Amino acid sequence: MKSTIFSATAASVLAAVASGALAVPVEKRAVNATPPTVTQVLQFALTLEHLESTFYNQGLEQFDADAFEQAGFPDWVRGRFVQIAQHEATHVTTLENALGNNSFPACNYSFPVTDPVSFATLGMTLEGVGASAYLGSAGNLVSEPAVLQVAGSILPMEARHNGWISASVMKQAPWSSSFETALDPNQVFTLASTFITSCPSTTPQLPFTTFPSLTFEGTPTPGQVSTLDFNVTSSSNSSTNGTLSVAFLVGRNQTFVPLSANNSVTIPAELQGMVYAVVTNSDTNATDATTVAGPAILQFPFNSNASNF
Repeated sequence: MKSTIFSATAASVLAAVASGALAVPVEKRAVNATPPTVTQVLQFALTLEHLESTFYNQGLEQFDADAFEQAGFPDWVRGRFVQIAQHEATHVTTLENALGNNSFPACNYSFPVTDPVSFATLGMTLEGVGASAYLGSAGNLVSEPAVLQVAGSILPMEARHNGWISASVMKQAPWSSSFETALDPNQVFTLASTFITSCPSTTPQLPFTTFPSLTFEGTPTPGQVSTLDFNVTSSSNSSTNGTLSVAFLVGRNQTFVPLSANNSVTIPAELQGMVYAVVTNSDTNATDATTVAGPAILQFPFNSNASNF
């Protein structure tokens, strides 16, 4: 699979990730409010697993073996996606059993998928977000070791799925850095909500905040200038002095770059792999309290000859 095809498809898919309207019920609240309960964290996880499971089921129903072959994939690629779909269905069942009467059915979704290549690209992205979501929520489960173990056993499977799609299917790097990138529930809900069109009335209202969407115009490239699109609302953490930065998150690193008056930013040349970007009113710490818009997801492929820390 040529990287030019991957880059063009990834750009269109990732742009669509940030363009949807909010349909999942969330509770608008202060970002420093009481942490979610264990039940709410499990419901949050079930929300993500429902989304992933539905994504794979719909994609595999839409694209048969011939479609994958015509897209240039070996015949075993679709079979592995079938196995991933089985994993996601098992995750759903496991979380439903853990929640009991507090579980709920899947929502309705819209995925920007038009062919097996865009299906694989979005699958890679969803699995990366899934790994980041479980890592970022782990701290809310330390009081329940048994529940933490269940979530901890799902996290590496999300990362394995992401690495397999990236390396074996898309012929890119299977990782981004020495560490996984953690996202908190508010950041993940901001991303996941773009795919949700409606939910059953029985879907619980979860105590998370969604931030204004953030997109990068064109095909963002490390070392080059890119223009950002986002709306600052009265409820977002707009800067009091008009100074904003873009924080690029990968692994355990946060790299801050000033945002110009025309909403352009120079993307750091050293960025690699799957990177999250947020507009913040801080140039030292990207948190929910400092987030103005985002996150957006960026994909920067790199070859095996590059250093990667």
